[in-house]
Amino acid sequence: MPLSSYRILQRGSGIALDYCGKLFADFGADVIKLEPYGGDPLRTMPPIVAGGQSGLFAWLNTNKKSVTETPDNLATLLAGADVLLDGRPAAAIGGSHDALLAEHPGLAITAIDWFGHHGPYRDFAGSEAVCRALAGLVALTGSAEGPPILATECQQGPIAGLAAFIATTAGLYGRANGARSFSVSIHETAVNVAEYEAAVAWDGSETRRRTGLNRFGRNYPVGIYPTKQGMIGVTIVTPGQWRSICAMLGMPDLAKDPRFSLNTDRLARSAEIDALFQPVWETRTAEAWFELALEYRLPLAVVPTMEELLRQPVHRERGAFVPVRIGDAVFEAPRLPQYLTATPPLAGGTAPLAGENRPIWSVPAQGRPAGPAPIGSGALQGLRVIDLTMGWAGPTAARHLGDLGAEIIKVEACQYPDWWRGTDLRAAFIAEQRYEKIPWFQLMNRNKLDVTLDLAHPHGVALLKRLVATADAVIENYSSEVLRKLGLDYTVLKDVRPGLVMLSMPAFGSGNAWSDCRAYGSTLEQASGLPTLTGSPDHPPVMNQTAYGDPIGGFNAAAALMVALLHQQRTGEGQNIDLSQVECMLPLVAPGLIEQSALGAVSPRIGNRHPVFVPHGCFRCAGDDDWIAVAICDDRQWQATCHLLGREDLAALTAHQRRDREDELEALIARWTAQRSAEDAMNTLQAAAVAAGVVRRPGDLTDDPHLAERGFWHRLDRPFIGMHWQSSAAWREGQDSYPVRRVAPTLGQDNEAILGGMLGLDAVTLERLATEDIIGTVPKPRRAQGDA
Repeated sequence: MPLSSYRILQRGSGIALDYCGKLFADFGADVIKLEPYGGDPLRTMPPIVAGGQSGLFAWLNTNKKSVTETPDNLATLLAGADVLLDGRPAAAIGGSHDALLAEHPGLAITAIDWFGHHGPYRDFAGSEAVCRALAGLVALTGSAEGPPILATECQQGPIAGLAAFIATTAGLYGRANGARSFSVSIHETAVNVAEYEAAVAWDGSETRRRTGLNRFGRNYPVGIYPTKQGMIGVTIVTPGQWRSICAMLGMPDLAKDPRFSLNTDRLARSAEIDALFQPVWETRTAEAWFELALEYRLPLAVVPTMEELLRQPVHRERGAFVPVRIGDAVFEAPRLPQYLTATPPLAGGTAPLAGENRPIWSVPAQGRPAGPAPIGSGALQGLRVIDLTMGWAGPTAARHLGDLGAEIIKVEACQYPDWWRGTDLRAAFIAEQRYEKIPWFQLMNRNKLDVTLDLAHPHGVALLKRLVATADAVIENYSSEVLRKLGLDYTVLKDVRPGLVMLSMPAFGSGNAWSDCRAYGSTLEQASGLPTLTGSPDHPPVMNQTAYGDPIGGFNAAAALMVALLHQQRTGEGQNIDLSQVECMLPLVAPGLIEQSALGAVSPRIGNRHPVFVPHGCFRCAGDDDWIAVAICDDRQWQATCHLLGREDLAALTAHQRRDREDELEALIARWTAQRSAEDAMNTLQAAAVAAGVVRRPGDLTDDPHLAERGFWHRLDRPFIGMHWQSSAAWREGQDSYPVRRVAPTLGQDNEAILGGMLGLDAVTLERLATEDIIGTVPKPRRAQGDA
């Protein structure tokens, strides 16, 4: 197993912490989970399976050992660990990590908590709903009149766990220079997911509001529609896709109607288009429409229930669902999506009962460095990655490694630059140099070099091979079969660079009946079944109002690369990574999948309520569409809330009693919040240690006082656009955010440095390549992508 040489000590509680530990354990690391007497509180989190065990807890803790924490065994285990994963609150940790490092200078530490270890929110009570609300991930989801819709539990935890894993494994990769201590803010991982929507607001093109339960973004048609049997998810973005879907539905003349030529026009007339389309959707099953969409190369997906998802042959063939055991209970749950073809993760496993293992690791850790790494030195310095990706998911994956110090060489072509530079490459767009001014491109491509190569030309292919020969890894997200036809797939490149790690990230993985599926981030969310778990029973399936699958795919791809690179570093062996981006979404539906597998059905949707925390929801505040998320996580928080409400007579209600009176109690909170601004309501509740957070709009994130004090946002200068906003990684060493070493590159900015300086091409050769349009710095005009 690729991580079998590492010992990981896990202390604290939380989904993010457990998922980070799961990534280590399922890839073979020796993981010990320290628990208090009576066990981790997550052992009571639904769904509850046979024997009264939490199915979610079991899945999060497969292949780990459980030890009841005492002062004596803590000291012994710390001496034997390579890494401490600490999920305790910042206030509980205090200065203890400094003392630990004084005693164990080679120990790597990663702390994971709601808001990080400094800033105004440092000691805030947190929950997934509160973090997502403050991060801008809630405000845009739901009907126009509100309330905004909260996601189900287990949405942000796995994402934060991935971020912690990426940082921690990067520290292990570079530990020849010393051990590293990272701090990961769950809130900031949520901002990393929301940052695209913030960039849209910075662009100034529009101020987004909630548009309805079955609408998504600024394009149309995008949504989920009932068919003859099942639901079909649709994402139509380009003019070519609009023409194709009209043709597929037997309405080719509709595509010629000038009233529907632009996305904005179609969105404004969505009710009219729905009335035309819906009767046609109902003539076939969702599976039949999906098969037809594959022929038309359209980004559609079956939107499965959990029962249907567990039956889908593509996932079954790939082994996406694996057995999990705890006590006498056995059920199926998602396998880790990081499918490394040579060193895959374990196919399920057993979770420990509380405290069932005795303390071990009596021998001190053997591979620990002598002391800490100098802060400011990149953990991945010296690593080179060739980035052949476009859009959001792939570039973000490469960015994560670049943020940690890797050298990322982004490869584009003047004929086909990254489509996030803009899909409208007509002459006027190019003349205005708008391809260098797109805010979201800047976010996803910081800390990279850029070279242009026409890979449709033999000279471009040859030069890329020379670059790959110098690299440690390649990441690509081309459509299926593109690289094979160009002679640049893994079977070729592994001979160019023996030991190469190469990651591909198609929607459903490679080599199956659905491998040719075109997908956007919204398509991935639809295909995961997540919308069937979100919202209330009377709602249609509800989607998150960002292209959720893209940033989640980026986090998962970076984690997969780190596992493969650690294996490469230890053994010299490379491998291909076949990452299904739909499978990357499955950890977010794990509670529903586990409930379906273990109990035979999924509980009805509960809207903004929570299976454990009560009351829980979004409440309107004074102001224009201002809201606050509130999560009463325990009896103490309820008692504090009753004091603020002036209703001490209700303070003794247990969670069960509160559940029976939930409508009444929510109305009390709503009357209280309606009289206050969202900021005042949050600060008042948090002063009483009650979990609450303003439902921030994405465009307001740069004004958030906590993010500002933590230096999360940067104002940087770049050619063509001047000063612009740039985000930070969700991890940091010390209190300072990671610096942006380099703003996003201009097209072909580093042609001379890479092709001349690195590969040794002379000026005459470079001039000839430019004359032949194999390299360049300006896109070649054509009609908007998708028009052909």
